[in-house]
Amino acid sequence: MADHVDQVLGPTDDTVSFFQARGMFYVTALWVLAAAWLPMLLITLGVRVAAGYRPRPADIVIFAEFTLIVPAVVAAALMLAVWHRLGWLHTSVHGLDFAATGRRPIHLPWSGIAAVALHGRGPFTELVIVPIAEDYASELPGKGGPPRVRRRGGEFAYIIDVGLMSPGPEVLLAELHRRVPSKV
Repeated sequence: MADHVDQVLGPTDDTVSFFQARGMFYVTALWVLAAAWLPMLLITLGVRVAAGYRPRPADIVIFAEFTLIVPAVVAAALMLAVWHRLGWLHTSVHGLDFAATGRRPIHLPWSGIAAVALHGRGPFTELVIVPIAEDYASELPGKGGPPRVRRRGGEFAYIIDVGLMSPGPEVLLAELHRRVPSKV
């Protein structure tokens, strides 16, 4: 990692924090899992009926229970797995500090940012941060996997899931535009 000069002009207490709310993460995981689970159950039931199986009224109740309970239990288990490792982002006069869900945090000074953009929609919105060079960013202490990156051609970028962050992605983009207007 190379050290880079990043002059700080202005107050040091202007940090703006963005974080993923646990409740929003759970509810989103629940509806995504339910949307995937129900078709799988319907296909399984259709194959069994085509093979000669005739469901009884008790089987319909069990099917309804599986439809409601399995996504809730799996979403709860997923929530417990990422409880203290949900994504976050802080902006200050020193630059960006961020971590994608389950990943180690990164610090990137404002002078090291080449471009930022939002990709995706709704809860699946991602912030793509392109640094000037890979060595401009430094890893901060913390638990998790390696930072989430994308390499395309000669471009290197950090990816942060911001669709469920509070305040929303539009507020985040406005804050980044305020800090680095020529790069948003």
